[in-house]
Amino acid sequence: MYAKLKFAISMAIFGSVGLFSEKTGLYSIELVFVRCLCASILLGTIWGISTLKTKQQRKIPIPRREYLLALLCGVFLIVNWVFFFRSLEVMPITVAVSIYHLAPVIVLLVGSVIFKEKITKMGLIFFFVCFLGTLLVGGIHQHTTMAGFLSTGVLWAFAAAFFYALTSITGKGIQMLSPLLTTVIQTSLGVLLLMPLVDWSNFNHLTVENWFYILVTGFIHTGFVFYLFFSSLRELKSQTIAILVFVDPVIAILLDVTILNYRPDVYQLLGVFLVFVGISYSPKKEIGLKKIVHTNSAV
Repeated sequence: MYAKLKFAISMAIFGSVGLFSEKTGLYSIELVFVRCLCASILLGTIWGISTLKTKQQRKIPIPRREYLLALLCGVFLIVNWVFFFRSLEVMPITVAVSIYHLAPVIVLLVGSVIFKEKITKMGLIFFFVCFLGTLLVGGIHQHTTMAGFLSTGVLWAFAAAFFYALTSITGKGIQMLSPLLTTVIQTSLGVLLLMPLVDWSNFNHLTVENWFYILVTGFIHTGFVFYLFFSSLRELKSQTIAILVFVDPVIAILLDVTILNYRPDVYQLLGVFLVFVGISYSPKKEIGLKKIVHTNSAV
């Protein structure tokens, strides 16, 4: 029960990241840079302490391939984060989050090509349900042209979901490297990759309130959430995880509607429902979901 509570809390906290990101006053690259920096500091400290405590134990050598995969996975993760927060800049949280959670469906589709995993007819049906829901929640019915629809920012959310899926698929090859160390490597890589791209002038106008939300987003929504996430993940069954991950989008949508006063129309509500129905189906749930969630350092 304690593990379930920690996992549910981690999902609930991350569900509020969209609301907090809007109040940071930062653009996507600067915000992701701060997230990576804060997470590297907090999780690096936790990993260092845990390593000191277990230094007497026999250590199993980690293949170099695992570190290379962690770095590649880190690149996909950082791009995923940048696109996700970029989508939050230009579209409602409800829309961005609904599209973003298409990632597990994309994992199944891409995985069927890379790993030659067969997709059932039922899987294809649920994919089209998801796709239709995404078009509706994205507001395709509100535009007379496809160009107008694409200009709303849906491509950012789709790109985020795609790179989230690549993060998950790449992470399937990481077997021996601890989840905590893997995340520290990835967030540290994010600091190095994003530092040259950061526009430091964007920090000049920030208020005390902005800094509060920035630090909460970095240390709580990233560092602390990862700690709760990884410390509970291995104690839970895949079916339990499959249910609890829905806490994230539910909280995000509720906060968007109640606090930010977003009012989706009937078609968008139908779209949200269809997306949730679609992503609830996964024929690989028992053997693949833990690895997919593990590599979702998108949390």
